[in-house]
Amino acid sequence: MSEFARAPLAAILGPTNTGKTHLAVERMCAHSSGMIGFPLRLLAREVYDRVVTLKGPNQVALITGEEKILPKEARWFLCTAESMPMERDFAFVALDEAQLGADPERGHVFTDRMLHARGREETMILGSEALAPMVRALLPKAEIIGRPRFSTLSYAGASKLSRLPPRSAIVAFSAEQVYAAAEMLRRMRGGAAVVMGALSPRTRNAQVAMYQAGEVDYLVATDAIGMGLNMDVTHVAFGGLSKFDGHRRRRLTPAEMAQIAGRAGRHQRDGTFGSLTLEGEHMAEFRPEEIEAIEEHRFTPLDHLYWREGEPDFRSLDGLIRSLERRPERAGLRAAPEAVDLAVLKRLAEDPEVRVRAVGQDRVRRLWAACGLPDFRKTGADHHARLVARIYAHLTEGAGRIPQGWYAEQVARLDNIQGDIDTLADRIAGVRTWAYIAHRADWLAEPAAMAERTREVEERLSDALHERLTQRFVDRRTSVLLRDIGRKGAGEFPVLVDEQGEVTVGSFPIGRMEGFSFEVDPTARHADRKMLLATAERRLGGEYEKRAGALVADTDDHFSLRTEAGKPVAVLWRGHEVARLGPGKNLLSPRVLLDRRIDSVSERGREAVIERLKNWVRGQVQRSLEPLRRAGMAAQDPASAPAVRAVLAMLVDEGGIIARSEVAKPLAALDREQRRQVSKLKVRIGALDLFMPDVLKPEAMRWRTALRAAAAGSSMPALPPGASVVLPTPDEERRALLSRLGFRAVGPQMLRVDLVERLARHAHESRAGKQESAVDTTLATSLGLQPQAIARLMKDIGFRQSSAEAEWKYKGRGHRPVERPNAPSGHAFAALAGLRRG
Repeated sequence: MSEFARAPLAAILGPTNTGKTHLAVERMCAHSSGMIGFPLRLLAREVYDRVVTLKGPNQVALITGEEKILPKEARWFLCTAESMPMERDFAFVALDEAQLGADPERGHVFTDRMLHARGREETMILGSEALAPMVRALLPKAEIIGRPRFSTLSYAGASKLSRLPPRSAIVAFSAEQVYAAAEMLRRMRGGAAVVMGALSPRTRNAQVAMYQAGEVDYLVATDAIGMGLNMDVTHVAFGGLSKFDGHRRRRLTPAEMAQIAGRAGRHQRDGTFGSLTLEGEHMAEFRPEEIEAIEEHRFTPLDHLYWREGEPDFRSLDGLIRSLERRPERAGLRAAPEAVDLAVLKRLAEDPEVRVRAVGQDRVRRLWAACGLPDFRKTGADHHARLVARIYAHLTEGAGRIPQGWYAEQVARLDNIQGDIDTLADRIAGVRTWAYIAHRADWLAEPAAMAERTREVEERLSDALHERLTQRFVDRRTSVLLRDIGRKGAGEFPVLVDEQGEVTVGSFPIGRMEGFSFEVDPTARHADRKMLLATAERRLGGEYEKRAGALVADTDDHFSLRTEAGKPVAVLWRGHEVARLGPGKNLLSPRVLLDRRIDSVSERGREAVIERLKNWVRGQVQRSLEPLRRAGMAAQDPASAPAVRAVLAMLVDEGGIIARSEVAKPLAALDREQRRQVSKLKVRIGALDLFMPDVLKPEAMRWRTALRAAAAGSSMPALPPGASVVLPTPDEERRALLSRLGFRAVGPQMLRVDLVERLARHAHESRAGKQESAVDTTLATSLGLQPQAIARLMKDIGFRQSSAEAEWKYKGRGHRPVERPNAPSGHAFAALAGLRRG
């Protein structure tokens, strides 16, 4: 120790963000060997990775309770304070966050290292300015060097979660608070990274990497971030100002507040801190004196550190307990409160079986080593003591090793990546227990293999936990869109629309283009729909123009008319609605009303789309209703006789079918030549109706109905099946529609007018002796006409039935309106079989 006493001993004290740790790493690397003890496994791992890049993996060691990387040539060691190999000789030694000597739970470890950990050439004690009085009292030869903060830390007041600036860290003091804040940030800002002490280094690093890369702009953490974890934070928001310290819930000290708030700002960039209003919780408010202390870095100096015997008596179990409970003799040191390891030791000392085994210095030392197994799962001293007793029993029987099969079974039970966040975090805590055991070389027959096994399991669980945290607390799409909305010009994320119409911003789907309609991704939460729609409106202008051009250039076979019953008549392009038909100047010239979703297209583009759709409608009307169109043109031709024009105008207005009684007066005024002119237009002048056979075809019937619905501004009615010729007579409203479509009501059934005309012609031919019977029974039977329907039809065309002779006789043309039929069976015509011409 004499040479250590001559080596320089410096205490580097100052507020957070003074570069103390960075200085220690630089000094260590300048020596031939060195060791730094850290308060957290995460911090030790972070600095280990940094030193490896400088010195190479074969020269650097990492020693923590659950992780040991110890190359044979290692010269630079990064450790947790508890795991520092005090028996080794190093040129340089440093202890980070030495003010933790005042922590009731772990303080005795930091005090012991501060008093006894020495480098051969240089020693550094790193800590808060509040540690200065204790350094002077306990290490009078140490040089105290103050380090000023590189940047300003100022109070920014209280704020709501929705108003937090980007690159903020929210600090909470329970897992429930962490989850609540992260969930709200997911809804409002796209998500947050989560950092808690219970996370494995792999999970924590993945979460921090996500934050550092800008995938999320917010970090939610426990007070673990106060211990030197370096991140790009500009503002620290406190979700609370009190925490449970293992014994009671108490308010943070100003020094603890400053330790956490000091994470804001890096190097020479200023930072801010403040309180946070969490939904449903009372806001934590800083007191004026606390704000002043944090901003000015002035805190109550420490007047004591906790101590426990660092070299206890292992000669007997009772002697070990007495030595661990011994009170310190030096001023400024206080006996440490009973820690978990001592509580477990006392409980095991009450076990007769343990007392029998714990005899002799080696057995007592081994028992104390077993009691040092951390309670990673936080189960409490009683429960944890049972696990320690089981392990100690294995260590004191047979070969003095934990059975390989039992150990492997315990690890295998934890090797399961299913479950929620809490389940996975608990399994990781369990694996940490077995990893700690694996790094005790004298506890297992094959410690290296078991350490590798636990490492693999922890990595799998860590990756799964990172995935669950990301799934629950990060909406990558929302995060990307929020940043996208705030950008302009070349910095925007690329917007892509694939062949199936899926729209992505960056690599995240936001919805689908269906024609000119943008449909929000159905998996999106309701709260995000407005943002997704806004993004689409802002970024899809070019796609709308592109689609308008494609529509104009497309061939006719990519357009169709929607005539679904109950819906407005619409024009579809590639299956997507782009326009509806409305009232025009006449039945055959409807107005094309563009879908409002095409409003995003430029005026020139819309005009081109309208013209293309008009041309398509015009072409379809000509193809399906050409005779009706020509009749309409003839009705407007001044060269045609007034009577001809009158007949044709009324016929066209009714869609190519009209009851003869409706045009009786102008029809009677036609001479033979004029009738021939009308017939040349493919108009048939029947006994009961004037009609155009071509408009009775299914497609023509569909278009006629669609054009009528458009002219009336109503939805499309239901059409009869395409091949229907006989239908049951429906109610009055439906009957009127079928009449316009070309069906005539004949009692209980309705018959298509061209077949009505065939039956009428047969009946009148019977008068001239050309037919045996007035009723064409063959046709009537094939159509399924009921006797009542035939009777009504015969009466409408001017026949009467002689009851005596069961014959139909002509009594003159009838003009009574007709009703409609259904399908009967052949035997229904038995009574008509003997009818003769009248």
